[in-house]
Amino acid sequence: MDNMESRLVRLVQKGDQRAFAELVELYKDRIFHLSYRMLGNRHEAEDLVQETFLRVYRNLEKYDHGQKFSTWIYRIATNLCIDRLRRRKPTYSLDAEMNDQEGVDGYAMLASEELTPEGRTLLSETQALIHDAIDSLPDKYRTIMVLRYLQELSLQEISDVLNIPVTTIKTRVHRGRDFLRKKLEHKL
Repeated sequence: MDNMESRLVRLVQKGDQRAFAELVELYKDRIFHLSYRMLGNRHEAEDLVQETFLRVYRNLEKYDHGQKFSTWIYRIATNLCIDRLRRRKPTYSLDAEMNDQEGVDGYAMLASEELTPEGRTLLSETQALIHDAIDSLPDKYRTIMVLRYLQELSLQEISDVLNIPVTTIKTRVHRGRDFLRKKLEHKL
């Protein structure tokens, strides 16, 4: 994958628009899921995906081929999420996501042929509790928990994305898990 990404980046740097479209196709879903988990709002996450790819396109000449492209693009997306969270003020909008399914998000709505209706209900309730607990984490822990457990990045990759030492990442993962454990121990 890294060789293909490097080849695509070089082609984009030479002006190949199709190569950029391939990069977008490779990363758009991953960036959306990262953004959605960090921001908790589908519309903001969609905007952030577009903003991430605009930044990638504008700054591609600054990309260091010595580092992984995935690390670089995750760093851009994560920084944009953090900036948006810092600027966020409590707002109430008619365009805000509606909880038509009593607090259940799209992940919990995925049907499984193996589960009974009762099993699906329990699973969706559990997922909703976990997602709410993650959303209640302070930003510095939420970011790391999303990157570690939802995006499945290694500690070193998270360190590269956030430009924070691995030891700090380990500490925040530990504290984030403790926070989640305390938050969920009486609910699950």
